[in-house]
Amino acid sequence: MPILVRAAERDDVPALVRLRLANAERHVQLDPAVYRVPDTEAVRRHFEEVLSGSKVVILVAEVVGEVVGMVEVVLLADPPDHQILAPCRAADIHTVVLDGHRGEGVGSALLIAAEQAAAERGVSIIYAGIFAPNKGAVRFYSSAGFRPRGTLLSKEQVAPSAS
Repeated sequence: MPILVRAAERDDVPALVRLRLANAERHVQLDPAVYRVPDTEAVRRHFEEVLSGSKVVILVAEVVGEVVGMVEVVLLADPPDHQILAPCRAADIHTVVLDGHRGEGVGSALLIAAEQAAAERGVSIIYAGIFAPNKGAVRFYSSAGFRPRGTLLSKEQVAPSAS
């Protein structure tokens, strides 16, 4: 079954919303303390805004005319002159494939196209931020050559009481 990967268009917004919400539901099952299902209308507005800008590249994968996956390449700002990081064009990547189409090569096709789109924009490093409970995402990106780069530490804070 051929997979067509192409740039997302305004007509794809309903499919993008469906993909984002399906991805959110899957992640909430992984860890409801970390993930949530966002408001449908907020997701729709986000994609409409993103598709009219230039900081995010969205590609979709079609199988038999149906959008079954997407990848977002979010271009990051270069480190400011006062920081110690060497200047390097970078991007975050987020890949989503509907459950019924996982394991069919859709994610790999999206990732290859995303890497090419990023390279065309001068991106030399792509980050795939994955929280530890998502072992499937770690396997997917690792199989595509992504490797650990540093460690992200976090500490939950207790909000001060409003008195």
